[in-house]
Amino acid sequence: METYFAPAERSNDEQLKVEIHSVSDNPVIDGLLGTVGGLLAVLNDKRQILALNEKLLATLGISNAEEVLGLRPGEAIHCIHAHDEPGGCGTSSFCSTCGAAIAIVSSLGEDKPVERMCALQVEKVSGPADLYLRVRSCPISFNGARLLLLFMQDITRQQQWAALERVFFHDANNLLSGLMCSSDMLSDAKGKERKELTDAVQKSVARLAQEIKLQQYFVNSDLKSYQLLSQRTSIHEICNELEQFFIGHPVAQGKYLRLDRPREDFTWETDSCLLSRILGNMLINAFEATEPGGDVRFWSEQQEGCLLFCVWNKAAIPGAISKRIFQRNFSTKQDMGRGLGTYSMKLFGEVFLHGKIDFTTSEREGTIFRFKLPLGA
Repeated sequence: METYFAPAERSNDEQLKVEIHSVSDNPVIDGLLGTVGGLLAVLNDKRQILALNEKLLATLGISNAEEVLGLRPGEAIHCIHAHDEPGGCGTSSFCSTCGAAIAIVSSLGEDKPVERMCALQVEKVSGPADLYLRVRSCPISFNGARLLLLFMQDITRQQQWAALERVFFHDANNLLSGLMCSSDMLSDAKGKERKELTDAVQKSVARLAQEIKLQQYFVNSDLKSYQLLSQRTSIHEICNELEQFFIGHPVAQGKYLRLDRPREDFTWETDSCLLSRILGNMLINAFEATEPGGDVRFWSEQQEGCLLFCVWNKAAIPGAISKRIFQRNFSTKQDMGRGLGTYSMKLFGEVFLHGKIDFTTSEREGTIFRFKLPLGA
């Protein structure tokens, strides 16, 4: 059978029975399954489950281990891509970017333990759910056969907190810095300047309050009840805010933001907190993909009934990664707290502001992320 990543071949029924029996009768493996507190499965060299511990059975919501013996991990846990191809788990075009699949294949190929983070979506009775696992695959020799001990730790909650802290504290710190600067200048200002600074302080306070509210909704996983706060804003205000935001942002250090302001300003009503979060994440994504000394471009266009915001950078997104670019928790980087930016762009832009987020990418043209925002959203 064809495969996009890992071999599709499996042990036949007779071979599988022998392998399962051999493992189940071994006191060492039985003791290991009984003492490990986390999620543990024993796999054969075809990545099929031969045994698993009670914690993993409980996580899968089954009482009889025979229901999953012979399956591959993604099939047992109900990964949404496990049946994309006839070969099953490990063979789809998404699997080359799956942390668990990479850890398993790498440990078999290198004959040493390999650990990876794995962001995946699984099908549950209540609908699709996002999981984030730390997966460690350890090869062992057993009765002349090669087996894998697959340790899995569900760190979805920790990842969520790390991602929220990463985004929130930096945004809040930027807002507070601007608020302190405006309030310091306010005491000496008079006339028109005083009014402008007062307006700036009021807007910063409102924005900070909205950011805190948004953070609370994220923490409580209650984004569906988020109430939009529409206020008057303008293209020039958005440009100024983005420019100020990235002046001291670590991701932009040594790189250049080419921000094209339209000659004529344009005002409309929208939830400026969400809009700034979307555009900021588009730019962060572009800066992270840009080499030192490189450029990132931002521009906007008025179209019939909508505004189009565009962010360009020179680097192309590899095909396998582009398939999962908007998946929650997915990131090419292994450190915690990643994988919220592009996901939230899609969530805020399409679900809340009823716009459209998409991108094009190529080696020749680079990458352009676009947000098409209906006027009045």
